[in-house]
Amino acid sequence: MNRRKFLTAAGVSAGAIAVTSCDSPPSERYNQADIDNLATQRLEEEANAGQGLYGRQVYAGYRGLAELPWFELDPGGSLICTDVSVPLAIDVHSHLGMSVLMRPALDLQASTERVMHLLDCDSTNPGCELDLDIYVNGNFTPDALSGLRNHTIAQGIWGSRFAATQTIPNLLREMEAMRVQHAMLLPIKLGLPFGDSLTEDWRTAVSRAGVGNRLHVGLSVEPGSATAVQEMRAHAAAGGRIMKLHPTVQRFYPDDPAVMDIYAEAETLGLVIFYHGGRAGIEPESSHPFAMPRHYEAPLAEFPRLQFILGHAGARDSAAMLELAIRYDNAWLGIHGQSLTFLETIIQRTGGQRVLFGTDWPFYHIAASLAKVLIVTDTAKRATLRHDILRGNALQLLSWLAASN
Repeated sequence: MNRRKFLTAAGVSAGAIAVTSCDSPPSERYNQADIDNLATQRLEEEANAGQGLYGRQVYAGYRGLAELPWFELDPGGSLICTDVSVPLAIDVHSHLGMSVLMRPALDLQASTERVMHLLDCDSTNPGCELDLDIYVNGNFTPDALSGLRNHTIAQGIWGSRFAATQTIPNLLREMEAMRVQHAMLLPIKLGLPFGDSLTEDWRTAVSRAGVGNRLHVGLSVEPGSATAVQEMRAHAAAGGRIMKLHPTVQRFYPDDPAVMDIYAEAETLGLVIFYHGGRAGIEPESSHPFAMPRHYEAPLAEFPRLQFILGHAGARDSAAMLELAIRYDNAWLGIHGQSLTFLETIIQRTGGQRVLFGTDWPFYHIAASLAKVLIVTDTAKRATLRHDILRGNALQLLSWLAASN
């Protein structure tokens, strides 16, 4: 078993295990300016939080969002969206609990009293301080991030009590509470020696639950694998339409010539590529070079008919990723995680075109993303924009989904 590879993948996914590398990337791939830019982004964000158009937006956990006019707590203390004028949303970025490698027991059909989100802002009462005007993972303490690491590793070895709550019934319950009609489930191929079948596992679980009309399972392959194209064809034939590629977890450069065959086949199959985009700032530093926005440009330029979703709108590299999205008509911005201030910047620069709602469930509660969209579109003039971000743009991109709505 390649234990190091598993721990590397798990650590990047959880953003917490520091795995070092003996090889330094060439300067055009990663350099001191890149390192300095990440540090500057953190400092500027901290200094400017709450100083923008929407002022201070800090709440006591996910439940604290009940202070906002669109939400309430139900009699059991769960957060619900009560405003029926909020468009039924399409979440282009979600997941289920994982069981990989040793495949510890996990029942994706189980229902539990509440979801334990991987970054669980409601694990205490009151909840953690949730600032909507910083990048979302900035709200969590080192202890919380360490817990994220531990539960991610547990999903591959002895099982995770968090993953046991990240199930189909629990996701659907939270979707109902938050007025989300559809969710795209994005598995990831981790490149493990065995037990690496999230695409097949989630597809089987959704089929068994009979909820394929609401939960839509994507696909993933390992970049550079000799069987990647063959696997893509099989997954597409089984109904997969969005392919998740994660440069920091899968440790590849998006513009690597060895990956171009994957893009060419995706174009032939009519797939959409969903990238994890940019540095989140909590993953191992050894993974940072893979996620620099400039490495995403060649695929956008060379495959203009292939549609790409830039997940997290570039995370903490959002400024550079936004410039890419403006330059290329085949680039769409998934906005999960961005601060209110930068979401406003995205809207002003793009007019809301090719901007997609996503939540990264079960890492976070759906409301953490929904609240931001509702705040920045809380004017009569932005009613159409609210619809487009929550729903309309996704239907434009996902023509197969539009046909059924």
